[in-house]
Amino acid sequence: MIETLSIKKRRASNIYALLKSTYTNPSPPLNYYQPHELLIANILLEHSSYGQVNTVTKTLYKKYQSIIDFAYCNLKSLEGDLDRIENHKQKAKNIKQSCSIIIDTFKSVLPISHDDLIQLPGITIDAANMMLSEIYNIPFVILGNHVKRIVRLLEFTRSDDRGKIRADIAEIFEEKIWAKVTYLISEHGEQICIEIGPKCEMCILNKLCPSSSV
Repeated sequence: MIETLSIKKRRASNIYALLKSTYTNPSPPLNYYQPHELLIANILLEHSSYGQVNTVTKTLYKKYQSIIDFAYCNLKSLEGDLDRIENHKQKAKNIKQSCSIIIDTFKSVLPISHDDLIQLPGITIDAANMMLSEIYNIPFVILGNHVKRIVRLLEFTRSDDRGKIRADIAEIFEEKIWAKVTYLISEHGEQICIEIGPKCEMCILNKLCPSSSV
């Protein structure tokens, strides 16, 4: 039977309620205290896991305590601090350049324009979406790690195109929870809906998920 949009929205609402009751503090999976730290964590995230990035930034933010520290640091030294991250040399260069641009062009303040953010080296659309959602409370859908895979399993989208997937998520969830629901799905992907060997028998969504093996 074809699922109508209204039925899909009702199922999405029930899924959100279950996820929220299980993971009680939906927040960005990247640790940060200052806006520029979320920028840096997102630059490091490409082809890396949240855990890998958070492990590196735990010590990184103690050594480089301001956006100025990153902009004017020794590049080789920064590369060494990031050597546990894939493509660390390019990411070190992107961090240094992005921080310099923010200082010189935006007076050390993270840009509020989506177009300005995605022009920064190493910043993707979803990285910009996360920063604007978190720093400026502007609603955006964030296709973080696991989200694209899980929303396809939930049959909230049939597309592989990231733009279309964001639009499909935006259509079925309320705007005010766009970021939260993607954080919750990411957490669920880390804990239960693992890409290799999902724990369907333990999953709180198994009665609402068309792909469940239970």
